[in-house]
Order: sequence, then C-alpha cells, then structure tokens
Amino acid sequence: MLLSDDQRKNIVAYHSKFNEVSASPFGPADEIGMLNHMTAETRRAALSEADAGKPFDLAVDYFVGMPVWTDLGDPGFQIWMSHTPAGNMIDNPMELAAAENELVSYSGDCISLYTHCGTHVDTFAHFGYHGQIFNRFTTKEHLGSRHWNRGGADKQPPVLARGVMIDVAAAAGVDMLPDSHAIGEKELLDALKRQKTELRPGDVVLIRTGRMTIWPDQQRFVPNSPGINRQGAEFLAKAGAIYIGADNGGVEHTPSADPENWLPVHTYLLAEAGIPLLEMAYLEDLSHESIYEFAFIGACLKIRGGTGSPMRPIALPLRS
Repeated sequence: MLLSDDQRKNIVAYHSKFNEVSASPFGPADEIGMLNHMTAETRRAALSEADAGKPFDLAVDYFVGMPVWTDLGDPGFQIWMSHTPAGNMIDNPMELAAAENELVSYSGDCISLYTHCGTHVDTFAHFGYHGQIFNRFTTKEHLGSRHWNRGGADKQPPVLARGVMIDVAAAAGVDMLPDSHAIGEKELLDALKRQKTELRPGDVVLIRTGRMTIWPDQQRFVPNSPGINRQGAEFLAKAGAIYIGADNGGVEHTPSADPENWLPVHTYLLAEAGIPLLEMAYLEDLSHESIYEFAFIGACLKIRGGTGSPMRPIALPLRS
C-alpha cells in the first residue's frame, strides 16, 4: 500500500547541511525515524497477500569463529557451557542424590557477543556526527555510563512491512559482485527493471551483493566488501525506504571512497535520513527462487540503549 500524501511529506530530511545530524520530522522526542511510517493499515496491507506456508529465514547462525567486523578490536561471538550433565554429577551444585542427578540431564550455557555480530540491526545510537545522533540527541545530555538513553534497540518496534530484494548480483550476471564494488542509483534501477519490481514508500529494502556465497569465510567475507555508496543510499532513502539492509557485513562498500568519512552510508542513513540498517541478511534462498517482493517480519532484541541487536528476519512470499 502506498503512503498518504501527508506521510510522503514526512519522508526524510535529506540533510539541510552536508554531514549534519537531522532533526526528526516526527518531533523532538522521536527515536525511531522512518519506522514511524508503519501503521496498522500498512502492516495489514503487507500481510494481506503473504503466503505463510513457506517462510524464508533471512538470518545466519551464530557460532564461535563466525565472521565479524573486528577492525576496532570488538569481540566476536562466544558460547560456553555453564552446566553439563556430567559436571552436575561431579559438582552436585543442588546437593541432590546421585540417582536424581543421573535421571535429570541438565545443560545450560551462556553467550557473549558484539551486538553487531551476525544478522543484526544498526540503531541510531550507532553512528552520528560531532557527538550527536539522529534527532540531535547529544553525548552530553543523552549518553550514560553504560549506554545511550536515546535511539537504542529497545526503542525500535517490531517491523512488519512490504519487503523488496534488489538482486544486484544477479542483474550483473555474477554470483558475487567484485570486492569493494560500489552500487549506485543506476545499478539499483537496472536491477529493479530486470526484476520488474517497483519501490514504494514504506518498504524494507534489501540489497543482494552475493557476499553470502562466501560465508562464513572471515578472511574473505568482511574486508573490501561490495555494497551501496552514498548515492545509492540517497536514492533508496528518497524512494521512502524505512529499513535498508544487505547481505554483506555493513550494507555499504568498503573501503570508503570519501577521504573524510570512513563510513559515509552509515552516517547518512542513520544520522541524516533516520533509517535503521539491517546487516548480514541471508538472501540466497530468495535469489534462487527469484522472489523479489514479500512481507517482511523482524524484531530486534530490546537491548536498552543498544547500538545494535541481533535480529531473525522472516520473508513471507506473496501468493501467486
């Protein structure tokens, strides 16, 4: 369903001044940006033609050694057992009879992870300009000792919207785009034309570069990734996207072509356009079946103030 004229007028704020944080068109208290365009009506419209009989899982699995961006020293994913059946027999932490420990085989585990591991959301707290994040929340007033008090993962609602995959790799006739390949407006339009797909305001837009064909090779997957450039990001923002994602490590191509900004797409979409990002989406199954339009369902963990959060998004193809 298309948005109303009033909703169209609120589609974002493509920066009044270059490289400055935008004030939200939804008011000074807003923390979710373009996700405000989701309404009861748009959610119902997204599901009205969806086929729940064959859901597509767009998430990768989590495991020790999985690819993760570590250039700044952030930790990867770890899992360890806190209880094992054999250990309970030896340690007997509950002081039970041996027969009861033998009968009840109890296991437990713990995890630690950088919140930007695996298939995950980037929130507005993740990137900004000059110590500010989207809607001009500042480090001075809104950053506590543990986390941001504005713009975190806990503020994002569950996302239920029309989804569109733009299969740029398939349109180029390759399994995977070359390293560091920058996707601009023309390539996005060419892929949409090939697919006979149109973008609509309120869409979740996912870009396929083919990077998942080399998952989970850490040495190849993370560095020098293909992805959208700022021009491509502006095109999608101005088309009315409420979420922008990709199958690579960070949506945009790396390394940056901007000598003054090492992640210009992140800063533009998060701080200027008010659009959250979805990274490391698994799009291979959709591509193999040429499914370009679907109902998108996804919710991140409500991590208070989180700059990111794991998500397990689902695509429900449209009924033919």
